[in-house]
Amino acid sequence: MDRSNEKQAIRERVWRLLEEKGVTLPPGAWGRIPNFRGAREAALRLFSLREWQNASAIKVNPDSPQRWVRLRALEEGKLLLMPTPRLRSGFLLLDPSTIPRNLYRVGSTIKGAFRLARPLVSIQDLVQHVERIDFVVEGSVAVNRWGERLGKGEGYGDLEFAILVEAGVLDREVAIATTVHDLQVLPHRLPQEEHDVSVDIISTPTRLLHAENRRARPPGILPEKVTPEKLREIPMLREALRLYKR
Repeated sequence: MDRSNEKQAIRERVWRLLEEKGVTLPPGAWGRIPNFRGAREAALRLFSLREWQNASAIKVNPDSPQRWVRLRALEEGKLLLMPTPRLRSGFLLLDPSTIPRNLYRVGSTIKGAFRLARPLVSIQDLVQHVERIDFVVEGSVAVNRWGERLGKGEGYGDLEFAILVEAGVLDREVAIATTVHDLQVLPHRLPQEEHDVSVDIISTPTRLLHAENRRARPPGILPEKVTPEKLREIPMLREALRLYKR
């Protein structure tokens, strides 16, 4: 079995397990970053971390279980960077100082963010409005104590990381956390490839784990890993490849 098929088999086992154990919440698990019972508790564990407390700008994925993280970032006055679905429209930047406090909950949803955020559709927009991202929170389908992570299989999280590193607003050694259900923390190694981005911190409803000897992260965009489909659908990726040729 090649790595791609092996990864997908693991995802499907996790999605099935979450559904069988009855821990999923709408919109469900299959084919996505799964929403789960205890997502709020998993998020709460992050907020005592020094990395969180010292961060003034945070990048968080737009999926349902990480909504609690996005809401808390706004409540604490942190700049919040969210990728748009499939990165087709770049990123959204939410500045809580420009949003009425009673709209923070709205802004923590992807639909509300499109209404309240500043769109960053080009690399120029990105570097003009974002000086530095201090902390990253990702969703995951599966993860382990070595910091190896599987997303839903489309590769957008890795591309987001690569574009931000290339643009100079994200250090490749930045602290990256993921919030997951305990059932998503697997006891074995996960298949990984050169472009896969490892995590440092795993937060579940019951515990906080720090990755052991996590693998090195990619230095930015790996052109040989970029598919023609991704080039067609992501203008910011085309721009980044043009600007930051190695």
